[in-house]
Amino acid sequence: MKNKIFKYIFVLASMATTLTACHDGGLFRDTPNDKLSDETIWKSPQLLDEYVLSWYRNCDSGFYTYVTTIMAGLGTEYEPWYGDQLTVGKSSWYQGDYGDILKSSQQRITKRGLKVWTTAYNEIASINRLLEHEGAIADGPQKTRLLGEAHFFRAFYYFKLLRMFGGPLLIDHTWNPLKDNVKFPRASYEQTVKFITEEAELAFHLLEKVNTPDNIGRPTQGAALMLKAKAFQWAAGVKFQNAEKEYLGFPDNRTDAMLDAAYAEYLRIQDLNVYNLIQIKGSAKDQVVQEYRDIFLTKNSEESIFEIQHDNTGNFSNANGHKLDRDAAAPYFGGTIAAFNPTQNHVDEYRMANGKRINEGGSDYDKNNPYEGRDYRFYANVLYDGAMWNSHEMDIHYTTVNGEQVKGVDLTIYGSSTTAAVTKTGYYMAKFLKESQSINTDDTYASSQNCILWRYAELLLDMAEIEFLRGRTGDALDKVNQIRRRVKMPELQSLTWDDIMNERRVELAFEKSTYWDILRYGKAETVMTGTTNPLFGVKIVYNASGNKTITNPVVNGRNTVVRYFRERQYFYPIAWDDVRYHGIDQNPEWVEM
Repeated sequence: MKNKIFKYIFVLASMATTLTACHDGGLFRDTPNDKLSDETIWKSPQLLDEYVLSWYRNCDSGFYTYVTTIMAGLGTEYEPWYGDQLTVGKSSWYQGDYGDILKSSQQRITKRGLKVWTTAYNEIASINRLLEHEGAIADGPQKTRLLGEAHFFRAFYYFKLLRMFGGPLLIDHTWNPLKDNVKFPRASYEQTVKFITEEAELAFHLLEKVNTPDNIGRPTQGAALMLKAKAFQWAAGVKFQNAEKEYLGFPDNRTDAMLDAAYAEYLRIQDLNVYNLIQIKGSAKDQVVQEYRDIFLTKNSEESIFEIQHDNTGNFSNANGHKLDRDAAAPYFGGTIAAFNPTQNHVDEYRMANGKRINEGGSDYDKNNPYEGRDYRFYANVLYDGAMWNSHEMDIHYTTVNGEQVKGVDLTIYGSSTTAAVTKTGYYMAKFLKESQSINTDDTYASSQNCILWRYAELLLDMAEIEFLRGRTGDALDKVNQIRRRVKMPELQSLTWDDIMNERRVELAFEKSTYWDILRYGKAETVMTGTTNPLFGVKIVYNASGNKTITNPVVNGRNTVVRYFRERQYFYPIAWDDVRYHGIDQNPEWVEM
Protein backbone atom coordinates (compact mmCIF):
# COMPACT_ATOMS: atom_id res chain seq x y z
CA MET A 1 0.00 0.00 0.00
CA LYS A 2 1.20 3.50 -0.61
CA ASN A 3 3.60 4.70 2.03
CA LYS A 4 1.88 8.08 2.24
CA ILE A 5 -1.27 6.31 3.44
CA PHE A 6 0.60 4.53 6.21
CA LYS A 7 2.12 7.83 7.29
CA TYR A 8 -1.24 8.63 8.87
CA ILE A 9 -2.26 5.13 9.84
CA PHE A 10 -2.68 5.63 13.59
CA VAL A 11 -4.81 8.74 13.22
CA LEU A 12 -6.94 7.36 10.43
CA ALA A 13 -7.33 3.94 12.03
CA SER A 14 -8.73 5.66 15.08
CA MET A 15 -11.12 7.64 12.87
CA ALA A 16 -12.27 4.48 11.15
CA THR A 17 -12.98 2.78 14.45
CA THR A 18 -15.18 5.62 15.70
CA LEU A 19 -17.37 5.19 12.65
CA THR A 20 -18.33 1.64 13.55
CA ALA A 21 -20.38 -0.18 16.12
CA CYS A 22 -17.70 -1.35 18.53
CA HIS A 23 -17.31 -4.36 20.77
CA ASP A 24 -15.82 -3.38 24.12
CA GLY A 25 -15.33 -6.03 26.77
CA GLY A 26 -18.23 -8.04 25.43
CA LEU A 27 -20.70 -5.15 25.02
CA PHE A 28 -21.54 -3.65 21.64
CA ARG A 29 -22.22 0.05 21.51
CA ASP A 30 -23.19 2.59 18.89
CA THR A 31 -20.77 5.46 18.44
CA PRO A 32 -22.48 8.63 17.18
CA ASN A 33 -21.36 9.86 13.79
CA ASP A 34 -21.49 13.49 14.85
CA LYS A 35 -18.91 14.64 12.35
CA LEU A 36 -19.34 12.41 9.31
CA SER A 37 -22.56 10.77 8.19
CA ASP A 38 -22.72 7.27 6.75
CA GLU A 39 -23.63 8.72 3.38
CA THR A 40 -20.49 10.87 3.42
CA ILE A 41 -18.27 7.91 4.20
CA TRP A 42 -19.65 5.46 1.64
CA LYS A 43 -19.62 8.03 -1.15
CA SER A 44 -16.11 9.38 -0.55
CA PRO A 45 -13.25 7.40 -2.14
CA GLN A 46 -10.76 8.96 0.26
CA LEU A 47 -12.82 8.26 3.39
CA LEU A 48 -13.42 4.70 2.23
CA ASP A 49 -9.69 4.07 1.97
CA GLU A 50 -9.23 5.63 5.39
CA TYR A 51 -12.05 3.50 6.80
CA VAL A 52 -10.25 0.21 6.12
CA LEU A 53 -6.91 1.20 7.62
CA SER A 54 -7.71 -0.17 11.08
CA TRP A 55 -8.29 -3.58 9.49
CA TYR A 56 -4.67 -3.51 8.40
CA ARG A 57 -3.26 -1.98 11.54
CA ASN A 58 -4.88 -4.47 13.90
CA CYS A 59 -4.57 -7.69 11.90
CA ASP A 60 -0.98 -8.20 13.08
CA SER A 61 1.56 -6.00 14.83
CA GLY A 62 4.42 -7.10 12.59
CA PHE A 63 7.70 -6.03 14.16
CA TYR A 64 6.02 -3.43 16.35
CA THR A 65 6.22 -4.45 20.03
CA TYR A 66 5.20 -2.85 23.28
CA VAL A 67 6.29 -4.51 26.51
CA THR A 68 4.69 -3.01 29.60
CA THR A 69 5.10 -3.68 33.30
CA ILE A 70 2.26 -1.41 34.44
CA MET A 71 -0.60 -1.66 31.92
CA ALA A 72 -1.53 -5.29 32.43
CA GLY A 73 -2.70 -7.16 29.36
CA LEU A 74 -2.18 -4.30 26.92
CA GLY A 75 1.29 -5.22 25.69
CA THR A 76 2.28 -6.49 22.27
CA GLU A 77 5.06 -9.05 22.20
CA TYR A 78 6.83 -10.79 19.34
CA GLU A 79 5.35 -14.28 19.35
CA PRO A 80 8.62 -16.25 18.91
CA TRP A 81 9.81 -14.86 22.26
CA TYR A 82 7.51 -17.50 23.76
CA GLY A 83 9.04 -20.37 21.80
CA ASP A 84 12.55 -21.78 22.12
CA GLN A 85 14.46 -20.07 19.31
CA LEU A 86 14.60 -16.63 20.95
CA THR A 87 14.57 -15.21 24.43
CA VAL A 88 14.89 -11.68 25.79
CA GLY A 89 17.70 -10.07 27.73
CA LYS A 90 15.87 -7.30 29.57
CA SER A 91 15.21 -8.62 33.07
CA SER A 92 12.46 -6.10 33.91
CA TRP A 93 10.28 -7.57 31.17
CA TYR A 94 9.86 -10.70 33.25
CA GLN A 95 7.86 -8.63 35.75
CA GLY A 96 5.46 -7.45 33.05
CA ASP A 97 3.05 -9.01 30.56
CA TYR A 98 5.78 -10.94 28.79
CA GLY A 99 7.10 -12.65 31.91
CA ASP A 100 3.68 -13.35 33.38
CA ILE A 101 2.37 -14.93 30.20
CA LEU A 102 5.64 -16.85 29.83
CA LYS A 103 5.04 -18.44 33.23
CA SER A 104 1.32 -19.04 32.64
CA SER A 105 -0.27 -16.35 34.81
CA GLN A 106 -4.03 -16.84 34.54
CA GLN A 107 -4.70 -13.16 35.26
CA ARG A 108 -2.40 -11.85 32.51
CA ILE A 109 -3.50 -14.48 30.00
CA THR A 110 -7.14 -13.56 30.66
CA LYS A 111 -6.41 -9.88 30.07
CA ARG A 112 -4.41 -10.64 26.94
CA GLY A 113 -7.20 -12.83 25.64
CA LEU A 114 -9.69 -10.00 26.25
CA LYS A 115 -7.51 -7.59 24.26
CA VAL A 116 -7.27 -9.93 21.27
CA TRP A 117 -10.96 -10.87 21.42
CA THR A 118 -12.10 -7.24 21.67
CA THR A 119 -9.81 -6.01 18.93
CA ALA A 120 -10.92 -8.74 16.54
CA TYR A 121 -14.62 -8.06 17.09
CA ASN A 122 -14.10 -4.31 16.75
CA GLU A 123 -12.69 -4.90 13.28
CA ILE A 124 -15.27 -7.53 12.39
CA ALA A 125 -18.00 -5.03 13.30
CA SER A 126 -16.34 -2.43 11.07
CA ILE A 127 -16.14 -4.92 8.21
CA ASN A 128 -19.75 -6.00 8.63
CA ARG A 129 -20.83 -2.37 8.54
CA LEU A 130 -19.10 -1.74 5.24
CA LEU A 131 -20.49 -4.92 3.66
CA GLU A 132 -24.02 -3.92 4.69
CA HIS A 133 -23.57 -0.59 2.89
CA GLU A 134 -22.18 -2.16 -0.27
CA GLY A 135 -25.04 -0.73 -2.30
CA ALA A 136 -24.16 2.85 -1.30
CA ILE A 137 -20.62 2.56 -2.65
CA ALA A 138 -20.10 3.62 -6.24
CA ASP A 139 -19.39 0.78 -8.65
CA GLY A 140 -15.84 0.57 -9.92
CA PRO A 141 -12.39 -0.86 -9.16
CA GLN A 142 -12.24 0.68 -5.70
CA LYS A 143 -15.51 -0.94 -4.66
CA THR A 144 -14.38 -4.34 -5.92
CA ARG A 145 -11.10 -4.01 -4.05
CA LEU A 146 -12.79 -2.84 -0.84
CA LEU A 147 -15.19 -5.78 -0.89
CA GLY A 148 -12.26 -8.13 -1.47
CA GLU A 149 -10.41 -6.60 1.46
CA ALA A 150 -13.52 -6.87 3.63
CA HIS A 151 -13.94 -10.59 3.02
CA PHE A 152 -10.20 -11.21 3.35
CA PHE A 153 -9.92 -9.46 6.69
CA ARG A 154 -13.13 -10.94 8.04
CA ALA A 155 -11.60 -14.35 7.31
CA PHE A 156 -8.27 -13.23 8.77
CA TYR A 157 -9.75 -12.02 12.06
CA TYR A 158 -11.82 -15.16 12.47
CA PHE A 159 -8.69 -17.21 11.78
CA LYS A 160 -6.95 -15.34 14.60
CA LEU A 161 -9.88 -16.07 16.89
CA LEU A 162 -9.92 -19.75 15.90
CA ARG A 163 -6.21 -20.18 16.59
CA MET A 164 -6.39 -18.59 20.03
CA PHE A 165 -9.87 -19.45 21.33
CA GLY A 166 -11.35 -22.29 19.30
CA GLY A 167 -14.84 -21.79 17.90
CA PRO A 168 -15.86 -18.11 18.39
CA LEU A 169 -19.16 -16.27 17.89
CA LEU A 170 -19.75 -16.11 14.15
CA ILE A 171 -21.22 -12.64 13.64
CA ASP A 172 -21.62 -11.58 10.02
CA HIS A 173 -23.83 -8.50 10.48
CA THR A 174 -24.03 -5.46 12.73
CA TRP A 175 -26.23 -5.64 15.79
CA ASN A 176 -26.92 -3.78 19.00
CA PRO A 177 -28.01 -5.70 22.13
CA LEU A 178 -29.95 -2.64 23.30
CA LYS A 179 -32.14 -2.89 20.20
CA ASP A 180 -31.74 -6.46 18.94
CA ASN A 181 -32.65 -9.29 21.28
CA VAL A 182 -30.18 -11.71 19.72
CA LYS A 183 -27.80 -14.12 21.40
CA PHE A 184 -25.03 -15.85 19.49
CA PRO A 185 -23.87 -19.39 20.22
CA ARG A 186 -20.29 -20.51 19.96
CA ALA A 187 -19.63 -21.89 16.50
CA SER A 188 -18.23 -25.34 16.08
CA TYR A 189 -14.71 -25.83 14.78
CA GLU A 190 -16.15 -27.16 11.54
CA GLN A 191 -18.45 -24.15 11.10
CA THR A 192 -15.62 -21.73 11.77
CA VAL A 193 -13.20 -23.34 9.33
CA LYS A 194 -15.97 -23.37 6.73
CA PHE A 195 -16.75 -19.69 7.33
CA ILE A 196 -13.09 -18.64 7.14
CA THR A 197 -12.37 -20.54 3.96
CA GLU A 198 -15.57 -19.42 2.25
CA GLU A 199 -14.79 -15.79 3.11
CA ALA A 200 -11.27 -16.19 1.77
CA GLU A 201 -12.65 -17.68 -1.43
CA LEU A 202 -14.97 -14.70 -1.86
CA ALA A 203 -11.95 -12.45 -1.40
CA PHE A 204 -10.01 -14.41 -4.02
CA HIS A 205 -12.60 -13.62 -6.67
CA LEU A 206 -12.56 -9.90 -5.85
CA LEU A 207 -8.87 -9.21 -5.28
CA GLU A 208 -6.19 -8.65 -7.88
CA LYS A 209 -3.72 -11.31 -8.90
CA VAL A 210 -0.97 -8.69 -8.76
CA ASN A 211 -1.53 -5.27 -7.26
CA THR A 212 -0.79 -2.05 -9.10
CA PRO A 213 2.14 -0.03 -7.68
CA ASP A 214 -0.14 2.31 -5.74
CA ASN A 215 -1.83 -0.66 -4.04
CA ILE A 216 1.26 -2.65 -3.09
CA GLY A 217 0.79 -4.22 0.32
CA ARG A 218 -2.92 -4.90 0.01
CA PRO A 219 -4.00 -8.57 0.02
CA THR A 220 -4.00 -10.32 -3.33
CA GLN A 221 -5.52 -13.51 -4.69
CA GLY A 222 -2.45 -15.38 -3.48
CA ALA A 223 -2.86 -14.03 0.05
CA ALA A 224 -6.52 -15.10 0.07
CA LEU A 225 -5.62 -18.63 -1.02
CA MET A 226 -2.77 -18.77 1.50
CA LEU A 227 -5.22 -17.83 4.23
CA LYS A 228 -7.50 -20.68 3.13
CA ALA A 229 -4.61 -23.13 3.09
CA LYS A 230 -3.36 -22.00 6.49
CA ALA A 231 -6.82 -22.39 8.01
CA PHE A 232 -7.13 -25.94 6.69
CA GLN A 233 -3.62 -26.88 7.76
CA TRP A 234 -4.16 -25.41 11.22
CA ALA A 235 -7.37 -27.40 11.55
CA ALA A 236 -5.40 -30.57 10.85
CA GLY A 237 -3.52 -30.07 14.13
CA VAL A 238 -3.45 -32.94 16.56
CA LYS A 239 -5.25 -31.03 19.32
CA PHE A 240 -8.32 -30.48 17.17
CA GLN A 241 -9.19 -34.10 16.33
CA ASN A 242 -11.68 -36.25 18.28
CA ALA A 243 -12.56 -33.30 20.51
CA GLU A 244 -15.03 -33.57 23.39
CA LYS A 245 -16.54 -30.16 22.60
CA GLU A 246 -17.45 -29.16 19.07
CA TYR A 247 -16.00 -25.68 19.51
CA LEU A 248 -12.61 -27.15 20.49
CA GLY A 249 -12.21 -29.36 17.44
CA PHE A 250 -13.81 -31.97 15.23
CA PRO A 251 -15.89 -34.83 16.70
CA ASP A 252 -13.77 -37.29 14.69
CA ASN A 253 -10.37 -37.26 12.99
CA ARG A 254 -10.28 -34.89 10.01
CA THR A 255 -6.50 -34.68 9.65
CA ASP A 256 -6.27 -36.18 6.19
CA ALA A 257 -9.24 -34.24 4.84
CA MET A 258 -7.88 -30.93 6.18
CA LEU A 259 -4.39 -31.62 4.83
CA ASP A 260 -5.76 -32.49 1.40
CA ALA A 261 -7.86 -29.33 1.37
CA ALA A 262 -4.83 -27.23 2.32
CA TYR A 263 -2.71 -28.86 -0.36
CA ALA A 264 -5.28 -28.07 -3.04
CA GLU A 265 -5.07 -24.39 -2.13
CA TYR A 266 -1.27 -24.42 -2.24
CA LEU A 267 -1.50 -25.83 -5.76
CA ARG A 268 -3.84 -23.00 -6.74
CA ILE A 269 -1.28 -20.49 -5.46
CA GLN A 270 1.41 -22.09 -7.56
CA ASP A 271 -0.89 -22.02 -10.58
CA LEU A 272 -1.05 -18.22 -10.27
CA ASN A 273 2.60 -18.14 -11.42
CA VAL A 274 3.25 -15.08 -9.27
CA TYR A 275 5.54 -16.30 -6.49
CA ASN A 276 9.04 -17.74 -6.56
CA LEU A 277 12.02 -18.28 -4.33
CA ILE A 278 14.41 -15.37 -4.66
CA GLN A 279 17.45 -17.02 -6.12
CA ILE A 280 20.89 -16.31 -4.72
CA LYS A 281 23.42 -15.56 -7.44
CA GLY A 282 26.63 -15.79 -5.46
CA SER A 283 28.20 -19.06 -4.38
CA ALA A 284 30.83 -17.98 -1.87
CA LYS A 285 29.79 -18.01 1.79
CA ASP A 286 29.81 -14.22 2.26
CA GLN A 287 27.81 -13.69 -0.93
CA VAL A 288 25.17 -16.23 0.06
CA VAL A 289 24.91 -14.78 3.57
CA GLN A 290 24.38 -11.23 2.32
CA GLU A 291 21.92 -12.16 -0.41
CA TYR A 292 19.93 -14.31 2.00
CA ARG A 293 19.73 -11.47 4.51
CA ASP A 294 18.56 -9.15 1.75
CA ILE A 295 15.50 -11.35 1.17
CA PHE A 296 14.07 -10.10 4.47
CA LEU A 297 14.96 -6.48 3.79
CA THR A 298 13.26 -6.37 0.38
CA LYS A 299 9.70 -5.16 0.67
CA ASN A 300 6.97 -7.03 -1.22
CA SER A 301 9.32 -9.22 -3.23
CA GLU A 302 8.39 -12.06 -5.58
CA GLU A 303 8.79 -14.44 -2.62
CA SER A 304 6.40 -12.56 -0.35
CA ILE A 305 2.75 -13.62 -0.29
CA PHE A 306 1.55 -11.32 2.49
CA GLU A 307 3.46 -9.01 4.78
CA ILE A 308 2.79 -6.27 7.30
CA GLN A 309 3.62 -2.91 5.75
CA HIS A 310 5.80 -0.81 8.03
CA ASP A 311 6.30 2.86 7.27
CA ASN A 312 9.32 3.63 5.09
CA THR A 313 10.39 6.45 7.41
CA GLY A 314 10.47 4.15 10.43
CA ASN A 315 8.12 6.55 12.21
CA PHE A 316 6.67 4.63 15.18
CA SER A 317 5.23 7.66 16.93
CA ASN A 318 2.29 8.38 14.61
CA ALA A 319 2.79 5.90 11.78
CA ASN A 320 3.58 2.19 11.54
CA GLY A 321 7.33 2.05 11.99
CA HIS A 322 9.00 -0.06 14.67
CA LYS A 323 12.15 -0.40 16.77
CA LEU A 324 13.38 -3.85 15.77
CA ASP A 325 16.99 -2.82 15.04
CA ARG A 326 17.19 -0.77 18.22
CA ASP A 327 15.67 -3.51 20.37
CA ALA A 328 17.95 -6.18 18.91
CA ALA A 329 21.22 -4.22 18.85
CA ALA A 330 24.33 -5.19 20.82
CA PRO A 331 25.86 -2.70 23.30
CA TYR A 332 28.69 -1.78 20.92
CA PHE A 333 26.05 -0.15 18.71
CA GLY A 334 24.23 1.50 21.62
CA GLY A 335 21.68 -1.26 22.21
CA THR A 336 20.11 -1.41 25.68
CA ILE A 337 17.18 -3.81 25.21
CA ALA A 338 18.69 -7.08 23.85
CA ALA A 339 15.22 -8.36 23.06
CA PHE A 340 16.05 -10.90 20.35
CA ASN A 341 18.60 -13.40 21.70
CA PRO A 342 18.91 -16.63 19.69
CA THR A 343 19.24 -19.66 21.95
CA GLN A 344 21.78 -22.45 21.85
CA ASN A 345 18.78 -24.73 21.30
CA HIS A 346 18.28 -23.02 17.96
CA VAL A 347 21.99 -22.72 17.05
CA ASP A 348 22.29 -26.49 17.39
CA GLU A 349 19.60 -26.91 14.74
CA TYR A 350 21.90 -25.62 11.99
CA ARG A 351 23.60 -28.52 10.28
CA MET A 352 27.08 -28.54 8.85
CA ALA A 353 27.85 -27.27 5.37
CA ASN A 354 28.13 -30.90 4.24
CA GLY A 355 24.52 -31.49 5.29
CA LYS A 356 25.32 -33.58 8.37
CA ARG A 357 23.87 -32.93 11.79
CA ILE A 358 26.40 -31.60 14.29
CA ASN A 359 26.26 -34.84 16.29
CA GLU A 360 26.33 -37.11 13.25
CA GLY A 361 29.32 -39.10 12.07
CA GLY A 362 31.29 -37.36 9.35
CA SER A 363 29.84 -33.98 10.24
CA ASP A 364 33.22 -32.20 10.63
CA TYR A 365 31.84 -30.54 13.77
CA ASP A 366 34.56 -29.28 16.12
CA LYS A 367 33.21 -28.53 19.59
CA ASN A 368 36.16 -26.18 20.19
CA ASN A 369 35.32 -24.24 17.01
CA PRO A 370 31.55 -24.72 16.88
CA TYR A 371 30.87 -21.98 14.33
CA GLU A 372 33.10 -23.33 11.59
CA GLY A 373 31.61 -25.02 8.52
CA ARG A 374 27.92 -24.53 9.31
CA ASP A 375 24.84 -24.09 7.12
CA TYR A 376 25.16 -20.65 5.50
CA ARG A 377 21.82 -19.62 7.02
CA PHE A 378 23.43 -19.77 10.45
CA TYR A 379 25.81 -16.96 9.50
CA ALA A 380 22.95 -14.98 7.97
CA ASN A 381 20.63 -15.34 10.96
CA VAL A 382 22.83 -15.34 14.07
CA LEU A 383 25.59 -13.07 15.39
CA TYR A 384 28.06 -15.15 17.40
CA ASP A 385 31.40 -14.43 19.04
CA GLY A 386 33.80 -13.40 16.27
CA ALA A 387 31.13 -12.67 13.66
CA MET A 388 31.41 -9.42 11.71
CA TRP A 389 28.57 -6.89 11.82
CA ASN A 390 28.78 -3.35 10.48
CA SER A 391 32.61 -3.48 10.47
CA HIS A 392 32.67 -4.66 14.09
CA GLU A 393 33.89 -8.05 15.25
CA MET A 394 31.36 -9.29 17.78
CA ASP A 395 33.00 -9.57 21.20
CA ILE A 396 30.71 -11.91 23.12
CA HIS A 397 33.25 -13.72 25.29
CA TYR A 398 35.04 -13.36 28.60
CA THR A 399 38.79 -12.98 29.02
CA THR A 400 40.55 -14.12 32.19
CA VAL A 401 42.69 -11.30 33.56
CA ASN A 402 44.41 -11.70 36.94
CA GLY A 403 42.00 -14.46 37.81
CA GLU A 404 38.92 -12.39 36.96
CA GLN A 405 36.61 -12.92 33.98
CA VAL A 406 36.36 -9.65 32.06
CA LYS A 407 33.31 -9.22 29.84
CA GLY A 408 33.68 -8.46 26.16
CA VAL A 409 32.21 -5.23 24.82
CA ASP A 410 29.04 -6.98 23.60
CA LEU A 411 28.48 -8.39 27.08
CA THR A 412 29.03 -5.01 28.76
CA ILE A 413 25.99 -2.83 29.39
CA TYR A 414 25.93 0.31 27.29
CA GLY A 415 25.62 3.57 29.18
CA SER A 416 24.69 4.11 32.81
CA SER A 417 21.12 2.84 32.85
CA THR A 418 20.56 0.24 35.56
CA THR A 419 17.91 -1.49 33.42
CA ALA A 420 19.99 -1.76 30.25
CA ALA A 421 20.45 -5.32 29.01
CA VAL A 422 22.86 -7.52 27.09
CA THR A 423 22.30 -10.90 25.50
CA LYS A 424 21.38 -13.68 27.90
CA THR A 425 22.43 -16.37 25.48
CA GLY A 426 25.78 -15.28 24.04
CA TYR A 427 24.16 -14.58 20.67
CA TYR A 428 22.46 -11.66 18.93
CA MET A 429 20.03 -11.85 16.03
CA ALA A 430 21.01 -10.78 12.50
CA LYS A 431 18.01 -11.92 10.47
CA PHE A 432 15.61 -9.08 9.54
CA LEU A 433 18.10 -6.41 10.69
CA LYS A 434 19.61 -3.56 8.68
CA GLU A 435 23.36 -3.63 9.19
CA SER A 436 23.64 0.10 8.54
CA GLN A 437 20.69 1.16 10.71
CA SER A 438 21.45 4.01 13.10
CA ILE A 439 20.76 3.11 16.72
CA ASN A 440 19.77 6.13 18.78
CA THR A 441 17.23 7.37 21.29
CA ASP A 442 15.02 9.27 18.86
CA ASP A 443 11.45 9.21 20.18
CA THR A 444 9.92 9.05 16.72
CA TYR A 445 12.01 7.27 14.09
CA ALA A 446 13.62 3.86 14.01
CA SER A 447 13.17 0.92 11.62
CA SER A 448 11.08 0.34 8.52
CA GLN A 449 11.48 -3.29 7.44
CA ASN A 450 8.25 -5.06 6.55
CA CYS A 451 7.35 -8.15 8.54
CA ILE A 452 6.68 -11.06 6.19
CA LEU A 453 3.85 -13.26 7.44
CA TRP A 454 3.73 -15.73 4.56
CA ARG A 455 6.27 -16.35 1.82
CA TYR A 456 6.84 -18.89 -0.92
CA ALA A 457 9.52 -20.80 1.00
CA GLU A 458 6.96 -21.45 3.74
CA LEU A 459 4.45 -22.60 1.14
CA LEU A 460 6.97 -25.16 -0.13
CA LEU A 461 7.63 -26.39 3.39
CA ASP A 462 3.90 -26.61 4.09
CA MET A 463 3.47 -28.68 0.95
CA ALA A 464 6.43 -30.88 1.85
CA GLU A 465 4.93 -31.53 5.26
CA ILE A 466 1.60 -32.60 3.73
CA GLU A 467 3.25 -34.70 1.02
CA PHE A 468 5.33 -36.57 3.58
CA LEU A 469 2.32 -37.25 5.81
CA ARG A 470 0.31 -38.44 2.81
CA GLY A 471 3.09 -40.83 1.70
CA ARG A 472 4.49 -38.80 -1.22
CA THR A 473 8.05 -38.70 0.13
CA GLY A 474 9.70 -38.03 -3.21
CA ASP A 475 7.62 -34.91 -3.80
CA ALA A 476 8.37 -33.73 -0.27
CA LEU A 477 12.10 -34.25 -0.81
CA ASP A 478 11.98 -32.13 -3.96
CA LYS A 479 10.36 -29.22 -2.11
CA VAL A 480 12.90 -29.32 0.70
CA ASN A 481 15.79 -29.49 -1.74
CA GLN A 482 14.50 -26.47 -3.67
CA ILE A 483 15.00 -24.45 -0.51
CA ARG A 484 18.37 -26.00 0.29
CA ARG A 485 19.68 -25.40 -3.24
CA ARG A 486 18.75 -21.74 -2.94
CA VAL A 487 21.22 -21.31 -0.06
CA LYS A 488 23.87 -23.50 -1.71
CA MET A 489 23.48 -26.31 0.80
CA PRO A 490 23.84 -29.93 -0.36
CA GLU A 491 20.63 -31.66 -1.32
CA LEU A 492 19.28 -34.36 0.97
CA GLN A 493 19.29 -37.81 -0.57
CA SER A 494 16.44 -39.09 1.57
CA LEU A 495 13.93 -37.53 3.89
CA THR A 496 12.60 -38.14 7.38
CA TRP A 497 10.01 -36.21 9.38
CA ASP A 498 12.84 -34.81 11.51
CA ASP A 499 14.52 -33.55 8.33
CA ILE A 500 11.39 -31.61 7.36
CA MET A 501 10.99 -30.17 10.85
CA ASN A 502 14.65 -29.18 10.99
CA GLU A 503 14.52 -27.48 7.60
CA ARG A 504 11.38 -25.66 8.64
CA ARG A 505 12.95 -24.44 11.88
CA VAL A 506 16.09 -23.22 10.10
CA GLU A 507 14.47 -21.64 7.03
CA LEU A 508 11.69 -19.99 9.03
CA ALA A 509 13.92 -19.11 12.00
CA PHE A 510 12.45 -16.35 14.20
CA GLU A 511 9.45 -15.90 11.87
CA LYS A 512 6.01 -15.83 13.45
CA SER A 513 5.00 -19.20 12.01
CA THR A 514 7.53 -20.94 14.26
CA TYR A 515 5.45 -20.04 17.33
CA TRP A 516 2.17 -21.22 15.84
CA ASP A 517 3.81 -24.42 14.61
CA ILE A 518 4.54 -25.39 18.21
CA LEU A 519 0.83 -25.14 19.03
CA ARG A 520 -0.27 -26.73 15.76
CA TYR A 521 1.87 -29.77 16.43
CA GLY A 522 0.54 -30.02 19.98
CA LYS A 523 4.03 -29.72 21.51
CA ALA A 524 3.67 -26.53 23.50
CA GLU A 525 3.55 -28.22 26.92
CA THR A 526 6.97 -29.72 26.19
CA VAL A 527 8.67 -27.05 24.09
CA MET A 528 7.49 -24.06 26.14
CA THR A 529 8.04 -25.48 29.63
CA GLY A 530 11.36 -25.21 31.47
CA THR A 531 11.42 -28.65 33.01
CA THR A 532 11.22 -30.37 29.63
CA ASN A 533 12.96 -27.81 27.42
CA PRO A 534 15.16 -25.31 29.27
CA LEU A 535 16.71 -22.66 27.08
CA PHE A 536 20.48 -22.77 26.80
CA GLY A 537 23.05 -20.19 25.88
CA VAL A 538 26.82 -20.23 25.42
CA LYS A 539 29.60 -18.91 27.62
CA ILE A 540 33.04 -18.59 26.04
CA VAL A 541 36.02 -17.86 28.29
CA TYR A 542 39.52 -17.18 26.98
CA ASN A 543 42.05 -18.23 29.56
CA ALA A 544 45.43 -16.64 30.29
CA SER A 545 47.10 -19.53 28.44
CA GLY A 546 45.25 -18.61 25.26
CA ASN A 547 42.97 -21.63 25.43
CA LYS A 548 39.21 -21.25 25.66
CA THR A 549 36.45 -23.08 27.43
CA ILE A 550 32.93 -23.28 26.06
CA THR A 551 29.97 -24.14 28.25
CA ASN A 552 26.22 -24.04 27.68
CA PRO A 553 24.45 -22.71 30.77
CA VAL A 554 20.69 -22.65 31.22
CA VAL A 555 19.56 -19.07 30.61
CA ASN A 556 15.79 -19.22 30.83
CA GLY A 557 13.89 -21.65 32.89
CA ARG A 558 14.90 -25.09 34.03
CA ASN A 559 11.71 -25.13 36.08
CA THR A 560 8.08 -24.08 35.75
CA VAL A 561 8.55 -20.80 37.58
CA VAL A 562 10.14 -19.03 34.60
CA ARG A 563 8.69 -20.90 31.62
CA TYR A 564 5.49 -22.87 31.83
CA PHE A 565 2.75 -23.75 29.36
CA ARG A 566 -0.41 -25.39 30.65
CA GLU A 567 -2.61 -27.45 28.37
CA ARG A 568 -5.48 -25.02 28.85
CA GLN A 569 -3.44 -22.35 27.02
CA TYR A 570 -4.19 -23.99 23.69
CA PHE A 571 -7.56 -22.25 24.11
CA TYR A 572 -7.37 -18.84 25.74
CA PRO A 573 -10.32 -17.66 27.88
CA ILE A 574 -12.91 -15.76 25.87
CA ALA A 575 -14.40 -12.51 27.17
CA TRP A 576 -16.38 -13.22 30.35
CA ASP A 577 -18.94 -10.55 29.45
CA ASP A 578 -19.78 -12.53 26.35
CA VAL A 579 -19.94 -15.78 28.30
CA ARG A 580 -22.60 -14.23 30.54
CA TYR A 581 -24.51 -12.22 27.94
CA HIS A 582 -24.72 -14.96 25.31
CA GLY A 583 -24.96 -17.83 27.80
CA ILE A 584 -22.08 -19.74 26.22
CA ASP A 585 -19.39 -22.08 27.52
CA GLN A 586 -16.03 -20.77 28.63
CA ASN A 587 -12.97 -22.68 27.47
CA PRO A 588 -11.89 -25.49 29.81
CA GLU A 589 -10.19 -24.81 33.15
CA TRP A 590 -10.46 -21.01 33.13
CA VAL A 591 -12.13 -19.23 36.03
CA GLU A 592 -13.20 -15.60 36.19
CA MET A 593 -10.62 -13.32 37.77
